[in-house]
Amino acid sequence: MNKQLVVVALGGNAILQPGQKGTFEEQYENVKTTCAQLAKMVLSDNYKLVITHGNGPQVGNLLLQNDIAKDTIPPMPLDVCGAQSQGFIGYMMQQTLNNHFIEAGQENIPVATVVTQVVVDPNDPAFDEPSKPVGAFYSEAEAKQLETEKGFVMKEDAGRGWRRVVPSPQPLGIYEQDVVNHLLAARDVVITSGGGGIPVMKQGKQLLGVEAVIDKDRSGKVLAEGVGADVLMILTDVSAVKINYGKPDEQDLNQVTVSEAEQLISEGHFAAGSMGPKVEACVSYAKKGKRAVIASLYEALEALEGKAGTTFLPD
Repeated sequence: MNKQLVVVALGGNAILQPGQKGTFEEQYENVKTTCAQLAKMVLSDNYKLVITHGNGPQVGNLLLQNDIAKDTIPPMPLDVCGAQSQGFIGYMMQQTLNNHFIEAGQENIPVATVVTQVVVDPNDPAFDEPSKPVGAFYSEAEAKQLETEKGFVMKEDAGRGWRRVVPSPQPLGIYEQDVVNHLLAARDVVITSGGGGIPVMKQGKQLLGVEAVIDKDRSGKVLAEGVGADVLMILTDVSAVKINYGKPDEQDLNQVTVSEAEQLISEGHFAAGSMGPKVEACVSYAKKGKRAVIASLYEALEALEGKAGTTFLPD
């Protein structure tokens, strides 16, 4: 039987819930719950998965650790922190998925994690307008000092303090795409492009890491194109995409075509900082004649079967 290939992009709540401290134990328990849902998809024997995930809270904590310990241990740059978070989140997911498969008597399903570099354009306009907040909050005086001493771009964040902002360039391609494709030929589960991938740019034939953050949903769309996925699925903490969000006439979208979705985007229904990039990625993927889905993590299998979530279809 031919299995459908699904790229699953996990939101940050799959690893760290709001209000939690971010201990390993908390994150591991969250990942166990998340992977139980992913394992159901694989064990249904209908799907192969490529999993990508967020890493914002984890990178933020690593940057904070760097800042606290900077007088004792040299701090690491943002791209290295991204690589660190890819590694430890991948480890947790690999282990818990394997444990779910073993419990189901399917210990022959191997899982692999690829620490992934994503190529960006050095001339991307995002490098001239850093906009993505990362790391800890600072006072205005501390922010000015960081601007002077380290050349950081600092901005006030919604009355909560000052934070460093970094560029968020468009992903052009997954550098390890061939590796991912080779693994998929032999395995049913690959974890890759965590946090949108480690942003790198080409200098001649060489690669160079850059201080930036790639939107994981946009990167997930590029990944789906690279593996030829049948479905791009973005799992989040809401049951479906909504229009007129927070208003008396709020409404769930169950199924929407590309042209219908583009009309809703033009009407301003989807916020740039939350649902906007997710809808944008799904519309872009559906334009290629494929299916895309946004759904709750806890209704993933039902959403693949068209019984939950929001499905984006070609015109």
